[in-house]
Amino acid sequence: MNNKFHKVRYIDLFAGIGGFHQAMNNFDAECVFASEWDKWASQIYYSNYKLTPKGDITNIKEEEIPNHDMLCAGFPCQAFSISGKQKGFEDTRGTLFFDVARIVKHHKPKVILLENVSNFEKHDNGKTLKTVISVLKKIGYVIFHKILNAGDYGLPQNRERIFIVCFRNDFKIDNFTFPKPYETKTSLFDILEKEALNAKVIDRTDIVFTKSFKPETNIFGQLELPNKPIQIGYVNKGGQGERIYSPYGHAVTLSAYGGGVGAKTGLYFIDGIIRKLSPRECARLQGFPDSFKIDKSLAQSYKQFGNSVAVNVLKEIIKEIYKTNCFLNITKT
Repeated sequence: MNNKFHKVRYIDLFAGIGGFHQAMNNFDAECVFASEWDKWASQIYYSNYKLTPKGDITNIKEEEIPNHDMLCAGFPCQAFSISGKQKGFEDTRGTLFFDVARIVKHHKPKVILLENVSNFEKHDNGKTLKTVISVLKKIGYVIFHKILNAGDYGLPQNRERIFIVCFRNDFKIDNFTFPKPYETKTSLFDILEKEALNAKVIDRTDIVFTKSFKPETNIFGQLELPNKPIQIGYVNKGGQGERIYSPYGHAVTLSAYGGGVGAKTGLYFIDGIIRKLSPRECARLQGFPDSFKIDKSLAQSYKQFGNSVAVNVLKEIIKEIYKTNCFLNITKT
């Protein structure tokens, strides 16, 4: 980044394998604290960033966390027990957002960047998001939020997530612009390995193709890519994890859980075979570089990338955060 910005200190909560960390690395920022309760994800985090995340954030006191300029968190979605009581901060007790709130209340970082599933916006009839906004406003922040799809930012994966950006009131930021989608479209072909040796191949008698798909070519000789998943068939009864997609489209949303023969990655018709995606392909779908060290366990790697955040989207949001000059000439506190 421009040298008018000093090194930003940030913390990484519910860190997983470090999607936020990966994005912040592009801005020469310093991670001064990370927390992750899953030991397998923590090991991968350390392998890649040489920083061992602390354990369960609910057992860590806010005063034990170093001062920081920015708080990053992809916290799990939970219902809040508001029941008409409207106690604000107290309404979030018993949820993992409460731990975000108490840390924010104590440290007052300049910026907060949160990520959650897109359904968070409508969770509990919208009460959950309203409570989050209310709590952060009372602590002293202005809040902006928007649902963005990783497929619009150079990653061929249909992955909608809500992103919440908060600025401390003293910066007087009354407008924040989320990044515009990329003009260039992508397809699954952009991230496929030449030899995906550890990608499960599906060979069975109940495979049904419903259509073939190949995009048209425009006047410039370029393929008109659909920039979304294109289903071309199914296995068994075609339930979740049993649908087959074209590599000319996007992957379906990577998931840490789910059933079916294509669980966690979806099924794709590639080079004449039907297969799942490999862990490396999943890493690429989330914006991790090929230098990123992956868990040797297939089960763990699929879970970790399914739980992770799309790095490309974060990088674009962080660029916009820097444009507000909230980190201009900051000093270490």
